[in-house]
Amino acid sequence: MSGLPTPPLRSQLPSPEFWSGRRVFVTGHTGFKGSWLVLWLHCLGARVAGYALTPPSTPNLFTVARIADGMEFDRRGDIRDAGTLKSAIAEFRPDVVFHLAAQPLVLRSYEDPVETFAVNVMGTVNLLESVRERACAVVNVTTDKCYDNQGWLWGYRENEPLGGHDPYSSSKACAELVTAAYRQSFFSVASDTHNSVPVATARAGNVVGGGDWAENRLIPDAIRSFEKGNPVELRYPNAVRPWQHVLEPLCGYLLLAEKLSTDGSAFAEAWNFGPADGSAEPVWRVVERLVRCWGEESRWVMEEQPRPHEAPQLKLDSSKAAARLGWMPRWSLDRMLEETVAWHRSFRAGSDMRDVMRRQIGLYTTDDGA
Repeated sequence: MSGLPTPPLRSQLPSPEFWSGRRVFVTGHTGFKGSWLVLWLHCLGARVAGYALTPPSTPNLFTVARIADGMEFDRRGDIRDAGTLKSAIAEFRPDVVFHLAAQPLVLRSYEDPVETFAVNVMGTVNLLESVRERACAVVNVTTDKCYDNQGWLWGYRENEPLGGHDPYSSSKACAELVTAAYRQSFFSVASDTHNSVPVATARAGNVVGGGDWAENRLIPDAIRSFEKGNPVELRYPNAVRPWQHVLEPLCGYLLLAEKLSTDGSAFAEAWNFGPADGSAEPVWRVVERLVRCWGEESRWVMEEQPRPHEAPQLKLDSSKAAARLGWMPRWSLDRMLEETVAWHRSFRAGSDMRDVMRRQIGLYTTDDGA
């Protein structure tokens, strides 16, 4: 017997009592995942500040859902600008920091590896330097691709070796190492400069959900093609990825931040937030399900031109998060695709997308998770 507590049948949820009035600083808040996080924090009653570049696309989720409404401040800045970042954090005096600012795309990392390493590695350094003298909890969001991918059929655990074939994956593995070095050198009880900055890293799977318009991501590319009446072209139809709705890892990040804030260093380590095994599917099967959800004679074809290397198989083992945080996936693959399609249909119909997102957050936290 491991001695670990039995995980719940359904995931624990963030505590409104904890988050109400809590001062939360989010880097990368104008992006897809950052926008969903800020709105959920609003729903929980938190006081939120953000630091990011201008929204990354037109249209973009940050604008169409009016994410800035109700924020304490909405600061534009580059994570590579250490001085401006440090000043923003000092001005806001956060209780919790979520670090999401990143260059998040594999193909773009091949096109501009210098930018990718500068943003993802030195951006992490700048963030950790900015909180060295602050009493706050930090969740540094990295990626499932930080592991040294051996093509295993089973999920990677948090103690597996880090690595990365492409610049993006390598940069995120570096960000994990940077975080571990700062934790041990400056934030641990054993260090001479110890202070109250419990820092954890969070590794999630391939997120999907309404409002993602990024280039070279499967679901946004597919929906753009469907809307134009074109078939979606698949680069690697047999690649297996851990698909999950964006609310799944965000729930994990929030639960982790609560534990960091209340129990400190006991939770200051790496955490996986991946989907259930049934949601780790080949690309073509995911698109087949999306085609059924979308209808309108949508279809897919195989892309013919050669593409850079991408790992054929990737799964995460999230048993530690289940046992110690009470976190488990709540939505099936079919459900997450249905909600994503519903979001984009609402957008096409001219709905109030802030209200649509709030309703989907409400569904996620109250329904049976089917």
